[in-house]
Amino acid sequence: MISLIVAVSKNNVIGNNGIIPWKIKGEQRRFKELTTGKIIIMGRKSFQEIGRPLPNRKTIIISNTENIVLDNCITVKSLLAAFDLVKGEEEVFIAGGGQVYKEALSYSDKIYITVIDKIIDGNVYFPQIDKDDFVKTYEERIEGEIPYIYYTYERIKT
Repeated sequence: MISLIVAVSKNNVIGNNGIIPWKIKGEQRRFKELTTGKIIIMGRKSFQEIGRPLPNRKTIIISNTENIVLDNCITVKSLLAAFDLVKGEEEVFIAGGGQVYKEALSYSDKIYITVIDKIIDGNVYFPQIDKDDFVKTYEERIEGEIPYIYYTYERIKT
């Protein structure tokens, strides 16, 4: 199963000049809970924004320009090459960035999306989800200084 996991602002921003443009206490809790012990796939820029391998996860980094060699990390040249490495895995997470999400959306079975309840400036956006392809199966609002909502969407089987 291929799952996208992402946090977006109300206007679908996911990044601004290579960084996540918000810091909200607790917002990344769901990411950690869902991806620990799993495989995550992300683009090089997303990996470099994090700055290190995430603990207790295997990371596949997509890059045409660098070969990142670190514990629990492997670099491949394309999303399809990453998919070749994860055949047979129960659930694999796509964790950014914008271009990787755009390419992976058509392969995804599930989308875990956190919507920050604020319009935020940025220059990288999450692609639009076709609501005819997915059904919302989970929603939880988290109150705070900047509230956010956890959603889960699952692909409609045809």
